[in-house]
Amino acid sequence: MAQKKIVTQIKLQVEAGKANPAPPVGPALGQHGLNIMEFCKQFNEKSKSQIGIKLPVVITVYSDRSFTFITKSPPAPLLIKKELGLQSGSAVPNKTKVGTITRAQLEKIANVKMEDLNCHDMDAAVNILAGTCRSMGVEVQ
Repeated sequence: MAQKKIVTQIKLQVEAGKANPAPPVGPALGQHGLNIMEFCKQFNEKSKSQIGIKLPVVITVYSDRSFTFITKSPPAPLLIKKELGLQSGSAVPNKTKVGTITRAQLEKIANVKMEDLNCHDMDAAVNILAGTCRSMGVEVQ
């Protein structure tokens, strides 16, 4: 079987289980001539266990207008806010603190993010997430 020619990759953030033809999904896929409803159906089916969370998705478009996609883990700040029950991060992270996070909580988030983080062990993953916490105004214990 001949390798299908890749035309482009589209990166979007779509709420799990709620993809629909409205922007940003419709226009992004439509300009490449993809079957928008087919993507929405497959994405919603694959992500229905994580409803309410925005998931990054990378869609690979082929020359015959077919596509494949992979979903990544939710963005770290989103997971941190969910873990601590925060509405948003701090506007002035170095002065105003919005909460504190423990190592155990960071490890829990690291387990979710591990496959998308650029590291091999738990310590490195926790350090990456601790940096994200600090830039959001969350104190790390």
